[in-house]
Amino acid sequence: MPGFVIAIIAVIVALAIAIPVTAKIATSKYAKEVESKIGNADEKAREIIDEALKTAEAKKREGLLEVKEESIRTKNELDKEIKERRAEVQRFERRVQQKEENIDKKADAIEKKEAGLVAREEELAKQKKEIASLNEQRVQELERISGLTSEQAKEYLLKIVEDEVKHETAVMIKEMESRAKEEADKKAKEYVVTAIQKCAADHVSETTVSVVQLPSDEMKGRIIGREGRNIRTLETMTGVDLIIDDTPEAVILSGFDPIRREVARIALEKLIVDGRIHPARIEEMVEKAQKEVEVMIKEEGEAATLEVGVHGIHPELVRLLGKMKFRTSYGQNALKHSIEVAHLSGLLAAEMGLDIRMAKRAGLLHDIGKAVDREREGSHIQLGAELCRKYKESAIVINAVESHHGDVEPTSLIACIVQAADTISAARPGARRETLETYTSRLKQLEDITNNFKGVDKSFAIQAGREVRVMVVPEQISDTDMVILARDISKQIEQELEYPGQIKVNVIRESRVTDYAK
Repeated sequence: MPGFVIAIIAVIVALAIAIPVTAKIATSKYAKEVESKIGNADEKAREIIDEALKTAEAKKREGLLEVKEESIRTKNELDKEIKERRAEVQRFERRVQQKEENIDKKADAIEKKEAGLVAREEELAKQKKEIASLNEQRVQELERISGLTSEQAKEYLLKIVEDEVKHETAVMIKEMESRAKEEADKKAKEYVVTAIQKCAADHVSETTVSVVQLPSDEMKGRIIGREGRNIRTLETMTGVDLIIDDTPEAVILSGFDPIRREVARIALEKLIVDGRIHPARIEEMVEKAQKEVEVMIKEEGEAATLEVGVHGIHPELVRLLGKMKFRTSYGQNALKHSIEVAHLSGLLAAEMGLDIRMAKRAGLLHDIGKAVDREREGSHIQLGAELCRKYKESAIVINAVESHHGDVEPTSLIACIVQAADTISAARPGARRETLETYTSRLKQLEDITNNFKGVDKSFAIQAGREVRVMVVPEQISDTDMVILARDISKQIEQELEYPGQIKVNVIRESRVTDYAK
């Protein structure tokens, strides 16, 4: 037993000795391995650093090479551009030098020409002096031979030439007028008569005031309102004067603008039907009436285009055509007049073989300026032409609008047709009416114009101003002078008077011889 214990103790001692020794040995081996690994890592690190240095050096060299190449390329481009600029500057200098040389040559040539001109002027001055002296000698010799001075001879010669020219002019005017009338009258009469026969038009002139019928005279007081507030509101809102007098069961609306008058009429009729008449209701009814009139204007314009058969007109021009329903000229409704002119223009164009649609279009739009002539400055001709240009109408239509009163020369047969149709529509019986004051004023102006001419004894405006008879002094006006006098009077009337249709100028020269038997 003690031996076994001794053995166990020996083993334990041996193990105690062996374990530290083994641990030491193991530790020494691990340290050697670590050292070897560290040495390998250092070598690899040095290798990596060397390689990185080599790569960086190569990259550096490549970058330097690229920079050098870029600088060389830039330098070459700059050199090339400098060369081109120098060449261009040299070319410019050469051109400038050539121009300077040419200018010098021209200046030399001009100087030579000026010198030559001065010499020629001096020579011409000498010749003029010689000619003047010779002419003076010739005149003196002629005066001595004829026994007349140069002024007397000039007056005598001019009088002879003037009489001959006047006679020949009068004869020529007569021949040309008679020939033109013979050739044109027949065709013109055929065309106009055919067109008038085919055209049916109203012969009623429109009034300038509106009358609203009342159910009873009691309504007048309600329209006036307390202290006149209702009538004042209505007049203020519409711009129309209400005339309430002793006329039984009627109120008269008077206003400068027919559209306002129509608005007032519709509003007043609505108020009468409604029965509630006070300022607020009046304002409401006037607004409704304005909308109704706008719709009416549009419908009237569309109806006019459909009646005439003209399509493709701008909507604003169609609206303005409808607005012309409320515009009158000498009592003639402007829209009816335009429709009538359109029909007549189409009929005349058909007779002459021209474009019927274009003629109707020009006739319908010829007075379109009258729709705005009370709102803008300018004549209805100028305003109408501006509107047609604005809304892209054709050049033929624009010229017809400009020339239908002779302000501009017509450039097409359609423009001449519109002129004729406008005259026919305005001059037919019942188409227009004038106030007594305007009528008498025009007759007086007509007689005053003719009386201002030299050689006129007296004149008479007859046929309601359609003809003027001019009595001349026989001793002052010859038969030849009468032709020229009639034409001069006609031109003067055209320039100074405005009138529908035409005025006949009839110059009368009467020679009387009186003797007595004793």
